[in-house]
Amino acid sequence: MSNLDIERAGRPTNGKVHGAQAAAAAADPSPFYDESDSSVGREWTAWIVHVFVVANVLIFLVVMFINNCPGHYNPYGSCVAKFLHRISFQPLRQNPILGPSSSTLEKLGALVWDKVVNQHEGWRLITCIWLHAGVIHLLANMLSLVFIGIRLEKQFGFVRISIIYLLSRFGGSILSSLFIRNSISVGASGALFGLLGAILSELITNWTIYSNKAASLLTLLLIIAINLAIGILPHVDNFAHIGGFVTGFLLGFVLLLRPQFGWVERHNLPAESLVKSKHKAYQYVLCVIALLLLISGFTVSLVMLFRGVNGNDHCKWCHYISCVPTSKWSCGN
Repeated sequence: MSNLDIERAGRPTNGKVHGAQAAAAAADPSPFYDESDSSVGREWTAWIVHVFVVANVLIFLVVMFINNCPGHYNPYGSCVAKFLHRISFQPLRQNPILGPSSSTLEKLGALVWDKVVNQHEGWRLITCIWLHAGVIHLLANMLSLVFIGIRLEKQFGFVRISIIYLLSRFGGSILSSLFIRNSISVGASGALFGLLGAILSELITNWTIYSNKAASLLTLLLIIAINLAIGILPHVDNFAHIGGFVTGFLLGFVLLLRPQFGWVERHNLPAESLVKSKHKAYQYVLCVIALLLLISGFTVSLVMLFRGVNGNDHCKWCHYISCVPTSKWSCGN
């Protein structure tokens, strides 16, 4: 593929793409928990996920307007969908997923290791989440966000879901930058994997309220394993997937605790059934451990990144996490 790939656009010809599109399968219509249990608590009105979707679509339109394919000579051929005029797409040979050029994405805030570390543009660790490489890429990520995010937001509210979504992509950006230096990265798949990780830790920390515990856990682990397995294909940035997933997993222990049944129903239960603590002891322990790991992980990773440390120098086999070469394809950079 020339110049551009989903999630990680090649510079100039190679790249990576996040495979979290299949993560939408995590939004199983049947709940993991027993909704008849009053300890589940209130249901929130979902709106921040819709805001995220609208913002991503609007930003993509702005990017395409700035890209202005018809206004530039292109050796790869003519623009696609010329009737769209200024927001028409780059030639399919350059960007087969119907989007802008990699140079436009880089100019507008895509994640680029050299610019983050050597030119002190750390803001790119955040701005890259709002950029998408093409219509297909945008559609896949937004559908996944709707299916996964709305369900979580209804259960836990917009504040906690927003924190998980944004910090997970930030964590994915850091890990990706530590291991991949010669490509640019855009997209929200790291954040989507963070939501998957949060679902898993929420299941673990609120284990007692769930029905069909084993089936729920195995189903979720299978979904996560399939999505991570996609990451060994070329043009898939599994480092961003894993960084987002681990961040979301730890954040779930901190932000997605549910109170004990005896606490929720303390006004309706007899005195002998009351509990003194809102949460169980193991929930507090997991929360503290996860918080310490998050703080130390972000601190160490950011220090390593801005000191120019190459993660591959400390882990010779880690490049196989993001791409496994076969007779059918090579991984390149």
